[in-house]
Amino acid sequence: MYEIIASPEDYQIDHLVNGTGTGNIEIPAKDREDWAKEIKAFSEKINSLADRSIKLAEIFSSDQEISSTPASLKTLKIQLFTINDRLKNAIEIADKLESDIIQK
Repeated sequence: MYEIIASPEDYQIDHLVNGTGTGNIEIPAKDREDWAKEIKAFSEKINSLADRSIKLAEIFSSDQEISSTPASLKTLKIQLFTINDRLKNAIEIADKLESDIIQK
């Protein structure tokens, strides 16, 4: 048996869950299946991003010449930094969530 102990305050979303109650409930099988599908779809998106980043790394590490305008190169850098920052944030949230789902 697992228990989710994620506190909305720890994620700064407590205003979104005000009035939802604090007593434990058992999550019905149908809801769990729906959550599993959503989580799997999320995982597939992450895998797709990984595949794309591998292809991009292969392009840059190849012997093929790459040309760009300075503005295009700057745009690429900014977008990659943005993706990296958001991934770091997502990983931090995932780490926290992982510790908030405990086996009993």
